[in-house]
Amino acid sequence: MPYIQARLSVKLNDVEKDSLQKELTKTVAVSLSKPSTYIMTEIVDDCSLYMSENSLDRGAYVSVKALGNLSKDSCNMLSKSICDILASSYQIEPSKTYITFHPVDLWGWNGGMF
Repeated sequence: MPYIQARLSVKLNDVEKDSLQKELTKTVAVSLSKPSTYIMTEIVDDCSLYMSENSLDRGAYVSVKALGNLSKDSCNMLSKSICDILASSYQIEPSKTYITFHPVDLWGWNGGMF
C-alpha cells in the first residue's frame, strides 16, 4: 500500500533504477512496518529540478504515501535512510533532497479497498 515516487535530476540506467527501487522498497518496508509485496515505486530520472532559481544538477524529490497514520519518528528515520541511499549511491546531497510524507485514509486495490 505504500507508494514511493522518486524524482531525480540525474540520469539512471536500468540497473541503477532497479537498485534504487529495491533500496527504497526495503527502507520503506522496514521504517513503516509494511509488507514489501504491496509497495509500489515510481522512479522518474533526468527531470528538471530547481531550488530557488538554481537548476539542480544533482537533486531529488521523494514522495511517500501510505495507508494510515505516519508517526514523526518513522518519517524521520525514513527521511534519513532515503537521504543516505541517494547520497551514497547517486551523489545527491541531503541538502538537495526534499521528501514529503502523505498519510492516506482510503486506498483502493484489486477492485476493493484495503
